[in-house]
Amino acid sequence: MTQRDVTQPANAAASGPSAGFLAEVKDAVSIRAALLVLGVLALQLAFITSYIGAFHHPKPSEIPLAVTAPAAPIAEQSAKQLGALPGKPLDPHAVKDEAAALAQVRNRDVDGALIIRPAGKTDRLLVAGGAGASLSQAVAEIVTRAEQAQGRTVQITDVAPAAAGDARGLSSFYLVVGWCVGGYLCAAILAISAGARPANAHRAVIRLGALLAYAIVAGLLGTVIAGPILGALPGSVMGLWGLGTLVVFAVGAITLAFQGLAGVVGIGLAILLVVVLGNPSAGGAYPYPLLPPFWRAIGPALPPGAGTYAARSITYFSGNDAAGAMLVLSGWAVLGSAVTVACAVFRRGRQGAAVGTGLPDGPGDPGDPGDAVAAEGTAGR
Repeated sequence: MTQRDVTQPANAAASGPSAGFLAEVKDAVSIRAALLVLGVLALQLAFITSYIGAFHHPKPSEIPLAVTAPAAPIAEQSAKQLGALPGKPLDPHAVKDEAAALAQVRNRDVDGALIIRPAGKTDRLLVAGGAGASLSQAVAEIVTRAEQAQGRTVQITDVAPAAAGDARGLSSFYLVVGWCVGGYLCAAILAISAGARPANAHRAVIRLGALLAYAIVAGLLGTVIAGPILGALPGSVMGLWGLGTLVVFAVGAITLAFQGLAGVVGIGLAILLVVVLGNPSAGGAYPYPLLPPFWRAIGPALPPGAGTYAARSITYFSGNDAAGAMLVLSGWAVLGSAVTVACAVFRRGRQGAAVGTGLPDGPGDPGDPGDAVAAEGTAGR
């Protein structure tokens, strides 16, 4: 057989028709990748819906307001009239005197206080800009319109103003958002580097320890940047440092827990909880009384909302009313840590049995990112 006869079939095979476009697509995009992309699309649409739904039409609803006057019947009658405004934008109640009204504003029991002076035609309204500029402005506008309808005017006094470097009181919100981002990214990196699901309880505890060390550093650096360096938040450095550590660790622990339950998909679940649902309901741009009912209800129970409320309390209200928010964050931290360790123990007991989504992503499972990296390193050596 001649050389021409031997080489001709090989050349013909090399230049033959491909297996088809559909086969090329299947080879380039696996079923696993396609499912993850669909998950990303759902997450993106949820992000758009949540943010626009929360912010597109802010409407005051039952904003707590203290009302006082030299005579109790006048205060009670005024509170009743304000409570009967169309749409119930205010939730007013009468208090004993001006000192009690001021104390309630500073303790964050109310978002404003109206001090009625029957001897003249000008009353005094106390607001707290540090709780959010949009909220204090809403209180001022509603009360001013109500007073003007009765032929009276209002003198507005901000008893807890935002710092000069804290535009519209948003610095606390952005600081907490930054801490949240650091928390779930740190947890994601710790997991992906060696398998999303910890192989044993020891590895889970080590990851939680590394996350805590990161949280301590991130909490301090974020506080120093927002406070001493930029002058945006004048509150207690130690108080904000402790809050930052708790926020970062809580969000990171939640992310590790979701990863233990669902593998790599758990990162998306953490983003859904913290970013898609948590950020728009945090009371940053629009505090709770201005948000729609759904976001107003979930905001205080999620880390961004609890962190933002506590940061404002520490910064402008001497820590008043921050205990509830701190307990919420502590609860997420404990729950996330417990679930992370429990998933590792359970998974080791099952010896690699399918958990969560069924997508292979744990150590020892085909397709796990950590194992893929390790395999490539071994091959290189």
